[in-house]
Amino acid sequence: MTSTARAETSGARGISIGAVLRELQPDFPDLTISKIRYLETEGLISPERRSSGYRLFSEADIARLRFILTAQRDRFWPLKVIKDALDRLDRGLDVPELARPAGEGEPAGEPAREEGGAVVTDLSAAALRRRRAIRLSPAELRERTGLDRAAYGQLKAFGLLRTDSSGRHHADDLDVATAAASLARYGLEARHLRSFRIGADRELGIAQQILEPLRRRQARGAAGPDPEQAEAELLSTMLSLHVALVRSGLSQGH
Repeated sequence: MTSTARAETSGARGISIGAVLRELQPDFPDLTISKIRYLETEGLISPERRSSGYRLFSEADIARLRFILTAQRDRFWPLKVIKDALDRLDRGLDVPELARPAGEGEPAGEPAREEGGAVVTDLSAAALRRRRAIRLSPAELRERTGLDRAAYGQLKAFGLLRTDSSGRHHADDLDVATAAASLARYGLEARHLRSFRIGADRELGIAQQILEPLRRRQARGAAGPDPEQAEAELLSTMLSLHVALVRSGLSQGH
């Protein structure tokens, strides 16, 4: 992206719709701001909104938009088919003959990875909103992660997996189940992972103490930090702290 486009960023949170247009128009000359807004209205993309109403597009939003435009241009897919494909991708399922919109060059069905194999996670407010809209049935979760019914049942019994009122799992459960399946190779069972649930609940309590006053202030219409953005920043910082502490402890053993 050009330096001009980057100058239109708001911190590290995203870029404006005009900058997105300039980035994508070389590959999609017919793209217009009106079309981007239309795709948002149709629910295919959901960029973050500032309090002023301006849209902020993350790298994940741009990759998703590129996926949509490519499907229209190269495969002549109607919006309904694209919506179905995006829904499958959001739920961690494969789409035949298509790569995932996150991470160009990655094999279909595989998440983008950083050097060293760590999964790349978008912690922006817009990405968190998208993840919360994802619903997986227990069968879809087991299919995606390779968990058998016994292992799945144990993870539920120890509180590591939780279904909502409709009996479906949210996107975070997919990450939990994937991690549990990987740790099982080291002999760790669900009962060994309960401490992670306990620790996460304690960290959740700290986060809620910070976020609840912001949400109440917003509900009253008072000025103050955006709770969604604060949540995204808080999550990123707490995860960084957690990783740093565990990494430091492991380093001391060498």
